[in-house]
Amino acid sequence: MENEIPEDAEQETAEEPVIQDDALAAEKKRAEEYLANWQRAQADFINYKRRMEKERQEFNDYANARLCNSILPVVDDLERAIAAIPEEYIKSEWVEGVRLVEKKFKTILEGQGVKPICALGMEFDPNLHEAIRHETGKEGMVVAEHQKGYTLNEKLLRPSRVSVGSGEAEKHHKTHTKEQVKEEEQVKPEEKQAETGNE
Repeated sequence: MENEIPEDAEQETAEEPVIQDDALAAEKKRAEEYLANWQRAQADFINYKRRMEKERQEFNDYANARLCNSILPVVDDLERAIAAIPEEYIKSEWVEGVRLVEKKFKTILEGQGVKPICALGMEFDPNLHEAIRHETGKEGMVVAEHQKGYTLNEKLLRPSRVSVGSGEAEKHHKTHTKEQVKEEEQVKPEEKQAETGNE
């Protein structure tokens, strides 16, 4: 009977694995919580970095757009000045200098992503063009450009100020054609009478 294990000792050895399993499960749960918190913090930090980058890019784009917009009136004035130069001065050195300044401005703007909008002869597009009047011409088409428009990196920077055709020239042409047809119809019976008289 010396080898008999007391009942209390048997209960203690049976309870030890249960306590160890509970402790292990608790530690595992805590480790999973730490991992989840760390992953959430990492995701928040990545989102924060993206948001800051986006805000920085938007600020740069806005500042760039404002700067380019403030340069455009200078380019407009240079274009008008060059267009108004009298014929006798066109080959002058100072005129060439003004042309070079205009070209430099345009090169700088192009380097920033600024491109002119093609308007004249195109169909009116309210996303790119601003109609300031109607003139005789093909209906819905841009017949005159009063101020050049520009895009900045494929986004509208300044719309083209244009005149849009009202279709009056076409109507006039059509009515004129109808009048000609009526005149021709009136002439034909007289010609027929003359022909029969000659016979």
